Amino acid sequence: MTRTTAREIAIHFAFELGFTNESAEELLDRMLTPEVFASIAQVEPLYQQFPGEDELAYIRRLVKGVGEHGYELDLYIEKYAKGWRFSRLPRTATAIMRVAMFEVLYMPEIPDRVAVNEAVEIAKGYEEPEVVRFINGILGSFVRAEHGEQSE
Repeated sequence: MTRTTAREIAIHFAFELGFTNESAEELLDRMLTPEVFASIAQVEPLYQQFPGEDELAYIRRLVKGVGEHGYELDLYIEKYAKGWRFSRLPRTATAIMRVAMFEVLYMPEIPDRVAVNEAVEIAKGYEEPEVVRFINGILGSFVRAEHGEQSE
């Protein structure tokens, strides 16, 4: 499994956190089993390969981080989503941005450019082009303002 695939799975789980009363840890314990992956793989090819040890740790770190820092990440999204109310943003886009922002803020081993580019590429599979551009704009502004770096 590639890191990109693991990141996309983490985005799925981060998305699901918004619809459950489970903690991130409980959600991960329930979802990260070979049996669950085999069941989901029947309709979602992304789950055909169960993550290895490194990918499991990466998925867990991302989802737990989004769970623990969700409020902070949402404040950043709201801050850079000029002209949009947070409640009107697509939930998939929000999950994608939360994961990318967590990587930028808390995972220095991941270059900001990689976090943003991966988020934009994943978004292309879920959102319309204008939403993808919006995600790219928010993440680019966030990285430039918060880290003083270029994301593109």
